[in-house]
Amino acid sequence: MKTRRVDGIQVQRSSGNVYADLGLPDAERLKIKTGLVVEIRKAMRRLELTQQQAAKRMGITQPKVSDMMRGDFTNLSERKLMDCLNRLGYDIEIKVKATAEPVGHLKLAIA
Repeated sequence: MKTRRVDGIQVQRSSGNVYADLGLPDAERLKIKTGLVVEIRKAMRRLELTQQQAAKRMGITQPKVSDMMRGDFTNLSERKLMDCLNRLGYDIEIKVKATAEPVGHLKLAIA
Protein backbone atom coordinates (compact mmCIF):
# COMPACT_ATOMS: atom_id res chain seq x y z
CA MET A 1 0.00 0.00 0.00
CA LYS A 2 1.25 3.44 -0.90
CA THR A 3 1.64 5.87 2.02
CA ARG A 4 1.81 9.67 1.89
CA ARG A 5 1.35 12.64 4.18
CA VAL A 6 -1.55 15.08 3.87
CA ASP A 7 -1.58 18.09 6.20
CA GLY A 8 0.77 16.26 8.56
CA ILE A 9 -1.42 13.12 8.64
CA GLN A 10 -0.14 9.82 7.29
CA VAL A 11 -2.57 8.52 4.65
CA GLN A 12 -2.50 5.08 3.03
CA ARG A 13 -4.14 4.29 -0.31
CA SER A 14 -6.62 1.46 -0.04
CA SER A 15 -5.97 -1.81 -1.81
CA GLY A 16 -9.62 -1.79 -2.87
CA ASN A 17 -10.54 -4.27 -0.15
CA VAL A 18 -11.04 -2.74 3.28
CA TYR A 19 -10.93 -6.20 4.88
CA ALA A 20 -7.48 -6.86 3.40
CA ASP A 21 -6.37 -3.37 4.48
CA LEU A 22 -7.37 -4.30 8.03
CA GLY A 23 -5.45 -7.57 7.78
CA LEU A 24 -8.51 -9.77 8.26
CA PRO A 25 -8.34 -13.41 7.21
CA ASP A 26 -10.57 -14.38 4.27
CA ALA A 27 -10.64 -10.75 3.10
CA GLU A 28 -11.68 -11.70 -0.44
CA ARG A 29 -14.63 -13.74 0.81
CA LEU A 30 -15.72 -10.93 3.13
CA LYS A 31 -15.62 -8.47 0.25
CA ILE A 32 -17.76 -10.78 -1.88
CA LYS A 33 -20.26 -11.33 0.93
CA THR A 34 -20.47 -7.57 1.44
CA GLY A 35 -21.18 -7.06 -2.26
CA LEU A 36 -23.92 -9.68 -2.17
CA VAL A 37 -25.51 -8.10 0.91
CA VAL A 38 -25.42 -4.67 -0.75
CA GLU A 39 -27.35 -6.12 -3.70
CA ILE A 40 -29.85 -7.79 -1.35
CA ARG A 41 -30.45 -4.43 0.35
CA LYS A 42 -30.97 -2.76 -3.05
CA ALA A 43 -33.42 -5.48 -4.07
CA MET A 44 -35.38 -5.12 -0.84
CA ARG A 45 -35.68 -1.35 -1.40
CA ARG A 46 -36.61 -1.79 -5.07
CA LEU A 47 -39.27 -4.37 -4.18
CA GLU A 48 -40.36 -2.33 -1.14
CA LEU A 49 -40.12 -5.38 1.13
CA THR A 50 -40.25 -5.27 4.89
CA GLN A 51 -37.71 -7.41 6.72
CA GLN A 52 -40.45 -9.96 7.44
CA GLN A 53 -41.53 -10.09 3.77
CA ALA A 54 -37.91 -10.33 2.60
CA ALA A 55 -37.18 -13.10 5.11
CA LYS A 56 -40.12 -15.15 3.87
CA ARG A 57 -39.16 -14.64 0.23
CA MET A 58 -35.46 -15.43 0.86
CA GLY A 59 -36.18 -18.46 3.06
CA ILE A 60 -34.40 -17.15 6.15
CA THR A 61 -35.59 -15.77 9.47
CA GLN A 62 -36.39 -12.10 10.07
CA PRO A 63 -33.65 -11.86 12.75
CA LYS A 64 -31.10 -12.97 10.11
CA VAL A 65 -32.40 -10.27 7.76
CA SER A 66 -32.08 -7.75 10.59
CA ASP A 67 -28.51 -8.89 11.28
CA MET A 68 -27.72 -8.58 7.57
CA MET A 69 -29.13 -5.04 7.44
CA ARG A 70 -26.85 -4.09 10.36
CA GLY A 71 -23.81 -5.53 8.59
CA ASP A 72 -23.57 -8.81 10.49
CA PHE A 73 -23.68 -11.54 7.87
CA THR A 74 -21.15 -13.91 9.41
CA ASN A 75 -23.92 -16.46 9.96
CA LEU A 76 -24.70 -16.64 6.22
CA SER A 77 -22.52 -18.33 3.61
CA GLU A 78 -21.79 -16.92 0.17
CA ARG A 79 -23.96 -19.69 -1.25
CA LYS A 80 -26.91 -18.74 0.98
CA LEU A 81 -26.54 -15.06 0.05
CA MET A 82 -26.58 -16.03 -3.63
CA ASP A 83 -29.70 -18.11 -2.99
CA CYS A 84 -31.31 -15.07 -1.34
CA LEU A 85 -30.55 -12.98 -4.42
CA ASN A 86 -32.03 -15.67 -6.68
CA ARG A 87 -35.20 -15.60 -4.61
CA LEU A 88 -35.31 -11.80 -5.00
CA GLY A 89 -35.23 -12.10 -8.79
CA TYR A 90 -31.51 -12.01 -9.60
CA ASP A 91 -29.59 -14.29 -11.94
CA ILE A 92 -26.08 -15.23 -10.84
CA GLU A 93 -23.33 -16.34 -13.18
CA ILE A 94 -20.11 -17.91 -11.93
CA LYS A 95 -17.15 -17.56 -14.26
CA VAL A 96 -14.04 -19.67 -13.80
CA LYS A 97 -10.83 -18.96 -15.70
CA ALA A 98 -7.17 -19.86 -15.41
CA THR A 99 -4.75 -17.28 -14.06
CA ALA A 100 -1.02 -16.78 -14.48
CA GLU A 101 -0.74 -16.31 -10.71
CA PRO A 102 0.14 -19.27 -8.47
CA VAL A 103 -3.11 -18.75 -6.53
CA GLY A 104 -6.32 -17.40 -8.07
CA HIS A 105 -8.61 -14.74 -6.64
CA LEU A 106 -12.32 -14.43 -5.94
CA LYS A 107 -14.04 -11.47 -7.55
CA LEU A 108 -17.61 -10.19 -7.61
CA ALA A 109 -18.81 -8.29 -10.68
CA ILE A 110 -22.22 -6.62 -10.46
CA ALA A 111 -23.93 -5.91 -13.77
